[in-house]
Formats: sequence, C-alpha cells, structure tokens
Amino acid sequence: MESVLMKEKGLSLYIAGADYNFRQQTQGSKIADDVARALSVMSIQPTEIYSGQQVHGNRICYADGKNGDAFIFGRNFPDTDGLITDKSGIALLVKYADCTPIVLFDPKRNVVAALHSGWRSTVQRISQKAIKKMVTDFGCNVTDIVAFLGPSIDQENYQVGPEVYEAFADFKQRDTFFEAKDNKFQLSMTEANYSLLFEAGINAEHIEVNRISTFLDERLHSARAEGKEYGLNGLFVMMK
Repeated sequence: MESVLMKEKGLSLYIAGADYNFRQQTQGSKIADDVARALSVMSIQPTEIYSGQQVHGNRICYADGKNGDAFIFGRNFPDTDGLITDKSGIALLVKYADCTPIVLFDPKRNVVAALHSGWRSTVQRISQKAIKKMVTDFGCNVTDIVAFLGPSIDQENYQVGPEVYEAFADFKQRDTFFEAKDNKFQLSMTEANYSLLFEAGINAEHIEVNRISTFLDERLHSARAEGKEYGLNGLFVMMK
C-alpha cells in the first residue's frame, strides 16, 4: 500500500502488511529479513533506517544517521513513538497493528516525521507535538505540511471502555469520533487524529486519509482480529 499524496510530493512511502511481520517479540532477528524485503520492494537503499521501541507515549526523536542505538536492523530509540528527520536517504519505520500510523512531510523544508498513534498517544497529542517540532526546530510552515493517516481499525470494531472516553475529555470534538453503544464506546481513531491535524492548522486538502480497516482487511495485521499472536505491519518513509 502506498500514498498518492506523498508520492506526488516526492516522498517514498510503503505499508508492508500481512505478508510481513515486524513484531520482534515473536519474530526475533527475522524482522531484519522483512525490513530488507520491504526496502527492496520500495527500490530504495537508505544510508540508515530508524525505528523506535514504541510504548504508546509521545516522545519524538530526531534521526541524524549517527545517533540512536544499534539494533537488529539499523538504529533504534528506546521509549519512542515518533521519528523525525531532515536527512535524505534516512528511512523511518513505524510498526503497528490497529493503531494509526501518521506521516507528516514538508516538501519545502525537506522534513518528515513518522508517528505511531494509538489512543494513548492520541490523547497525548503526538501529532501536534510533531507539528510543533517541525515548526520550531526546522523552520517549517504549517501551511506547507502534508499529512497521511494510514489504515487503522475501523470504528465499528474498536470498542473501548468509558475510561477511554474520559481520557479524551479535553478534546472539543470528542463526540464526533465516539459513539456510545451497550455501556461502552466505539472509537474512530482516524477521526480523532484527523481532528488533531486540522486543529493544528493543516489544510484539509493536505491531509490524505486511508480508511481501510486493519480489522477487516486481510492484507493487514490486526491485534483485535488476530488475538495474542498478532503480527505488526510496517510503515516505511524516506526522502530521496
């Protein structure tokens, strides 16, 4: 799977789904083979590739090609759900099952961020934190930033408890992405993250949304559909 908008802007982006598995807990060193295979499909040879030890937080790390810890493949940051770089030839990888992968790209300043946004990271506004970082640290203009919301679990199949609804209490648009049902709630992570991007000032025409459901589409891994032995998809991005 690819992004039409990001391709138009010159960014290499690829979602490696159920034919791959980037879950280190079950795959071990074999994930390096899947990374190599995905890069081959993309026809890119990055000088370095970065990933994060994702913990459902909002920490965003800058990848310069030299920092980070040596890993099974490329380099890795601990306790990190967001990656950002202004270096061409550096690939960023976000691993996910039902959470929302987000890409932010400024084609004028050549800055790209890749984010893993489950409901906890969304509550912590990881996308807005990344946008602020692009503006303050790299001189980006919000009006130049384009965004991609990758496939995640659909609202009908993402049931959460009232504690999750309460966690979004300070979101003005909360009731547009929650639907009450049987004393619980159905949450649209896509709409929740879209609201954050729009609130941050990104033009609606600059946001591409992939509404394919990880739960329903067999081309993608889903934690809720697959159970405890679930696999992880991978979203790769790189500026050439």
